[in-house]
Amino acid sequence: MIATSKPFSQANNLADDASQSADGAIRTTQRMANEALTTLSDKVHEARDQAAPVINRVAAKAEELARRSADAVRDTSQQVKERAYRASDATVGYIKDEPVKSILIAVAAGAALMALFSLLGRDRR
Repeated sequence: MIATSKPFSQANNLADDASQSADGAIRTTQRMANEALTTLSDKVHEARDQAAPVINRVAAKAEELARRSADAVRDTSQQVKERAYRASDATVGYIKDEPVKSILIAVAAGAALMALFSLLGRDRR
């Protein structure tokens, strides 16, 4: 019986050694995975920290561009209004200075428009 217990004992020892090796491998794998995740997390935080100033600069430039564009639109709009007022004033002044000519020009323009509409209306029929 002593001969049977020795191989059994060796098999148990081998099983224990294999179990301990597997446990060690699992712990090593877990440690390495944790280290890799920590490194990855650090890299992500580092990238975010580096990207934040760039994003802030881009946002500030976009905001400045939008402000300048709005100012340019406002200035152009004001210039168009002023030109329209001047043209209106000039037209009123011309009508006051030359009432007969103004009426004749208006009649001629109206007749030309009516002739044009008449020609366009015929083509559609």
